[in-house]
Amino acid sequence: MEKPLDISVLSQVKDVDTKKVDEMLAEALKKLNKKIVVFDDDPTGVQTVNNVSVYTDWSVDTLVSGFNEEKSIFFVLTNSRGFTAAQTIKAHHEMAANLVEAGKLTGKDYIIISRSDSTLRGHYPIETEVLKEDIEKATGKHFDGEIMLPFFKEGGRFTINNVHYVKEGDKLTPAAMTEFAKDKTFGYKSSFLPDYVEEKTGGKFKSKDVTCIALDDIRNMDTDKIASQLMAVKDFNKIVVNAVDYVDVKIFAIAFCKAVGAGKEFMFRSAAAITKVLGGVPDKALLTHDELVSDSTKGGIVLIGSHVKKTTMQLEELKNAKKPLEFIEFHAGRVLEKGGLDDEAAKVTAEAEKIIDSGKSVCVYTSRELVKLDTDDKDKILEASVAISNAVVKVIGSLNVKPAFIVAKGGITSSDVGTKALKVKKATVMGQIKPGIPVWRTGKESKFPNMPYVIFPGNVGEVWTLREAVEVLMGVSDNK
Repeated sequence: MEKPLDISVLSQVKDVDTKKVDEMLAEALKKLNKKIVVFDDDPTGVQTVNNVSVYTDWSVDTLVSGFNEEKSIFFVLTNSRGFTAAQTIKAHHEMAANLVEAGKLTGKDYIIISRSDSTLRGHYPIETEVLKEDIEKATGKHFDGEIMLPFFKEGGRFTINNVHYVKEGDKLTPAAMTEFAKDKTFGYKSSFLPDYVEEKTGGKFKSKDVTCIALDDIRNMDTDKIASQLMAVKDFNKIVVNAVDYVDVKIFAIAFCKAVGAGKEFMFRSAAAITKVLGGVPDKALLTHDELVSDSTKGGIVLIGSHVKKTTMQLEELKNAKKPLEFIEFHAGRVLEKGGLDDEAAKVTAEAEKIIDSGKSVCVYTSRELVKLDTDDKDKILEASVAISNAVVKVIGSLNVKPAFIVAKGGITSSDVGTKALKVKKATVMGQIKPGIPVWRTGKESKFPNMPYVIFPGNVGEVWTLREAVEVLMGVSDNK
């Protein structure tokens, strides 16, 4: 079993010339000449990018619009982490067929990034398997390998010696030793990524056959060696990329572009870092209050659905904000009563609306105790979770007053607020309010057009990060 590491290991790697890496990457991306399509299983995947489009459906017309954009990358929010396995399979059959059609109509080739959780939760391997098989059947394209790159610096996720770690305080904890690995729907036992692959694929892909890109080779800038490793991969075997900083992702991307230029085809299963690097998205300073909130006499709303320990700690810290908020508990246990959730949503909405209209801000949060269902069926547990999320989301969807700002905390919650409550079809990513915490600018078709909408992942940030973000929105502190 892997052991926790001291965080000091991150500073013990060899330095590289970052300016040279950036120049080499820019040259490599110029030659790539492929559209990067990111299928994102919840809306937090845009947490590293800015001035990029996010679409909330995957129709042929939508994908054609994405292909026809000038930018080399666009995101499609699938929200499949909130789906059952059967729903996920159906959706990915649709995505594959529509992507093939959009590629034909525009004459453009593409690279697929299946963006998922940096703590390894999600419908893996079925999402990339369905995309691979359907696209290969329809086009004759042949995918040589699948690149696993869960590194996500902003969230404290690092891959060292093929083991994936989660930063907890001053320690790096192997992912399988964290609460995320105990997820009722997406749990796992292995932090050593080749073993994770074997575990999740039920032995179809063996640990010993996984190609591992070593941190030493990356830091030695041995892109020829890495490209040779990629050239040798076939039959959709897996590639694990070690990374402790963005420069590692950039150096790998240079080697990746070499292999693609030589005719190799890969798909990514990754966290959010590679999207920024392959998309050539420039850095942008954190968003300020003036960029985010127009002059409004109304209060804002924070909606908290996530139940991970970090979120609960952040909720408690929010109560210490420099400008106080009102707090309303949404009693999730009412999922066990017939009509209970609808009644709770109506009651909470009325109370929240009154507070927002008075000029104060409000935080609506689901009760912190997990609802215990009389079943071990993973799909039924997920369905109950989605029912609770739908009811909580109704609070935003039913508002008759436009808040000064909206923050949604948790992957399923933030996706449903965006698509079901705000009815967004296309949003632009403004940037981040805090590292790893993205902000959408809603489209003209949405319930509240042209509004900044903060998507706050459940498992990102320090204990105080939610409080600091809300203080920026309330204008009592700033990111300048």
